[in-house]
Amino acid sequence: MSSTGETQSSSEIIAHHLTNLTYGRHDDGTWGIAHGSADIAEMGFMAINLDSMFFSLLLGGLFLLVFRMVAKRATVGVPGRMQNMVEMAVEMINDNVKSMFNHKSPVVAPMALTVFMWVLLMNVMDLVPIDFLPKLAGLFGVPYLKVVPTTDVNVTMGMALSVFIVMVFYSIKQKGAGGFAAELSFHPFGKMALPINLFLEVVNLLSKPLSLGLRLFGNLYAGEMIFILIALLPFWTQPFLSVPWAIFHILIIFLQAFIFMVLTVVYMAQAFTVDEH
Repeated sequence: MSSTGETQSSSEIIAHHLTNLTYGRHDDGTWGIAHGSADIAEMGFMAINLDSMFFSLLLGGLFLLVFRMVAKRATVGVPGRMQNMVEMAVEMINDNVKSMFNHKSPVVAPMALTVFMWVLLMNVMDLVPIDFLPKLAGLFGVPYLKVVPTTDVNVTMGMALSVFIVMVFYSIKQKGAGGFAAELSFHPFGKMALPINLFLEVVNLLSKPLSLGLRLFGNLYAGEMIFILIALLPFWTQPFLSVPWAIFHILIIFLQAFIFMVLTVVYMAQAFTVDEH
């Protein structure tokens, strides 16, 4: 954790660290990098957070590369450190999937592993000192840089919506369009209470991606904010606060990835479960 400059106020430093490197269309029709939250607001939907996309794709590619490399070099003898770590991760995911998902599917376990590892790697970026990469990028003229993709609600909600779409797809595939519609319309109070059932079930259905994405975003955003606030304190107090918080934050980083994975498996189990009533 490094000390922050004295040329900016605390609010300006916080705002700068929480601003994404956004590219989009300005009000005058030109395309370019946004300079501040006002520019980002003007761009609206016609914008993309380049830093979130870059780091999320980079970490996703790193996950695929490492796991593929370990799989190709795996041995039946005493495993190396990397193979041992990968096998522990795969075994943990398999054990959790078997305990929660009582159906046959070649999709759910790989999906759970991908979700867990990808979210975990993105969360781990929160342990990088907040000034290091942004200042390094600033030397190359990059005005803003957020290195933790899961502090961007667009990323967390994008992943949550992807899980939601897969869940709805398999719900319809397993139960049929009629069965899926009946599940929404006739539960929990029977056919006579169709409007109430439909309202409750649609709210319950839509709450799943919202809770999945916003929970991850809120926890990581709050953690990043605390790191920023610690960096604003006098430099001699920072090691006494940043190190304990970083150690505690390791638990949060792992726990949030685990919760995202568990809820994904639970939602998929619900999608595969056919109600006989």
